[in-house]
Amino acid sequence: MKFLAPFIFLTFQLFEVKGQFVPALFIFGDSIFDVGNNNDLVTLIKANFPPIGRDFVDHEPTGRFCNGKLALDIIAEGLRFTDHQPAYMNDKANGEMLLIGANFASATSGYYNATAILYNTISLSQQLENYREYKNKLVDITGKSNASSRISRGIHLISDGSSDFLQNYYINPLLFTTYTPDTFSDILLNSYDHFIQNLYELGAKRIGVATLPPLGCLPAAITAFGHGNNQCVARLNNNAISFNNKLKHRSQRLTRRLSKLNLVVLDIYNPLYTLITEPAENEVRRACCGTGLLETSILCNQHSIGTCSNASQYVFWDSFHPTEAANQILAQKLITSEM
Repeated sequence: MKFLAPFIFLTFQLFEVKGQFVPALFIFGDSIFDVGNNNDLVTLIKANFPPIGRDFVDHEPTGRFCNGKLALDIIAEGLRFTDHQPAYMNDKANGEMLLIGANFASATSGYYNATAILYNTISLSQQLENYREYKNKLVDITGKSNASSRISRGIHLISDGSSDFLQNYYINPLLFTTYTPDTFSDILLNSYDHFIQNLYELGAKRIGVATLPPLGCLPAAITAFGHGNNQCVARLNNNAISFNNKLKHRSQRLTRRLSKLNLVVLDIYNPLYTLITEPAENEVRRACCGTGLLETSILCNQHSIGTCSNASQYVFWDSFHPTEAANQILAQKLITSEM
């Protein structure tokens, strides 16, 4: 897969620094952004074992659901961070390491708190409480004024919602027999609205929220819901598009209501859909790990038969998550386009 050149100058409005450096990144959401917060939880949803992370620094698994870097890591490097924001649940998340921000994301988290409860991971509401605790620690380290400045000038990034649909709604008869995808989306967006307001009240001013990806094009979704067809599942993609449109309108309403808020919707749907549907030489139906059709988390392990030798030729590392090669492209697109 051909990479776009590494970016140095960030012109997108959320990332525009106007001569000033971004002091910190604060990360929330699910496995797209999780860097190891699930590692010590009693859950099956974790990624701290080989071959996961084989192309990351020192070829070691960290808890990232990828062979290498996440799009988040690449964005942070573009913002000139020399260290990655630590997983807040990690022992390293203390002292001066907290000055560059922290990562609160947890795989299978969702806007719907019950999704995280199903998998014994960290819900978005708990991530907010962890952020509140982090803020108190930051005040102890730098003082109240410096902490407030660091938070207001820092960038807050959120990626959530995919697990709500793929790992809860679509497979949970208590949900899909009660709610239509449209009404379920409204429930998620009410939670999103509440989360943004709380984050704003805690001092966040610069927030980017990622859209849903093309859910119906993920290898696991095609396997589970494609009825033997190897094409993207249109029904799931249409649900994602509908949700994303609502996300955009809800975000505009929040921006009008909260006068100092810079809230940007970051489009992940279209660049990933383009990678999948215009693949050139890249493998798109099958992920790199194992058979590439259903494996993720503990099913993607060193005993998985069929794991590829060169992940850069694939769009997906496992059946849910992009490879580092795909993340290089997605990171560039995230900072140069707005939904």
